[in-house]
Amino acid sequence: MTALRPETPRKTAQQPPVTTAQPPRTTTEPAQADAGHDRQGPGLVGLHESIATLLASRGQWRQAYQHLRSALDLVHADQVEQPHVPEQLRREVDRLRREHAEAREQSLRDSLTDSYNRRYLDQRLMDMLAEHGACRHGLAIALIDLDWFKQVNDTFGHLLGDRVLQRVVELLQQDLPEDAFCARYGGEEFVLVLPRVDAATALEVAEAARERVERHAWQEIAPSLRVTVSAGLAYEPPADEAPERPAVSAEQQLLRADSLLYSAKQSGRNAVAYRADGRVRLAGAAAGRRAIEETRVLGYY
Repeated sequence: MTALRPETPRKTAQQPPVTTAQPPRTTTEPAQADAGHDRQGPGLVGLHESIATLLASRGQWRQAYQHLRSALDLVHADQVEQPHVPEQLRREVDRLRREHAEAREQSLRDSLTDSYNRRYLDQRLMDMLAEHGACRHGLAIALIDLDWFKQVNDTFGHLLGDRVLQRVVELLQQDLPEDAFCARYGGEEFVLVLPRVDAATALEVAEAARERVERHAWQEIAPSLRVTVSAGLAYEPPADEAPERPAVSAEQQLLRADSLLYSAKQSGRNAVAYRADGRVRLAGAAAGRRAIEETRVLGYY
């Protein structure tokens, strides 16, 4: 009897793995994706955004906006159509613009009285003379000083003196003509700038301001408190009314107003001094007084 041998398993041929055909990738797709990543990833775009954030934290709003604009231009560099500005970026830019405008406005304001400061006064006067040439539309400047203000500070204290300055500015700024403004010249001196007015209107505005200060209920701030102001009003007529008159600078206008203010002080205070027909005169209730024509600044009349 023959023993059975176990069958040896047959070797089968190994089949290759089944693969699924994939559509070929176009050469433009990866290039566009990579380019988009380069633009929007941590490259120049991120650098511009970081710089913008740093500049904004320092208050340099214009430079920050320029970097944000550059970042946006890089993102949309290859688009033919006008790029869509993301709403978040638009709000950020608007915020930077507002803060820049507010910072600039604050830099031109007096911190105590909120009137314009000397920097704004100098800039506006130069701009007016540059725009209108030799005062083409007429220009009046009233230099105003509080009478005996040192006594107010000595008697009632400097804190109350500050309140007086603030209230005086409010009174001076009432009913000003269009484009006119009030600026703090220094200490207790203020300037009313009145462009595009004639001599009569300028005198009415200055005298009305003086009268408002005199008639204000100062006793509501402190018993026995009385405040008055003196003013020197310098007027430069339109160039076509006096073609032979040489053009004046902003500094000359202020010096003339300062000289007239000195005359108002020497003539008893609480008055507006102006020049008419070659003579110094006093306006309003002070018109009956004799005007002192001593000038503190020579060479301008």
